[in-house]
Amino acid sequence: MDRAQRSFVDRMGLATESDGLSPIAGRLFALLLLAEEPQSLDELAASLDVSKASVSTDARRLLERGIAERVTRAGDRRDYYELAPDFFARIVQSRVNRWRRIQSLADDVRNQATELSDVVRDRIDSIDAVQNFVIERLEQALADWDAEQKARTASSATAARTKPRTKSRS
Repeated sequence: MDRAQRSFVDRMGLATESDGLSPIAGRLFALLLLAEEPQSLDELAASLDVSKASVSTDARRLLERGIAERVTRAGDRRDYYELAPDFFARIVQSRVNRWRRIQSLADDVRNQATELSDVVRDRIDSIDAVQNFVIERLEQALADWDAEQKARTASSATAARTKPRTKSRS
């Protein structure tokens, strides 16, 4: 790994903390982003210079969020990890889900509190308005993206089935 890649991995570790990931999980994400092939826990731990246990814990976090996938290799009992094909859409969806939870909390206090001033209600209404405006557009964009990906996959599968086969020359 060159200096620019190492710097990227380290900076990603810091950047993902705001998304609730540990620095190691962020570094692991960056490493998987840069990897051409699936990586074993041993390879990941060695590249990050951390314990295999730490990598295992944080790989599980990435798996739970749908960002990474566990894959196997024929004849090898070890698990390997790679980014999910739609990892970035899953990251965006995770963020939307967090915003929905915040919006729900604001709704709860607005609906259940008996003594909120008009100023406080206006603030909560503002959160609600911005959240709905942004979230609805993001959710629609994610749905459009998903439909586009499915259409692309179906188109590729159809093209592969209808592609004429060439005979090998002997």
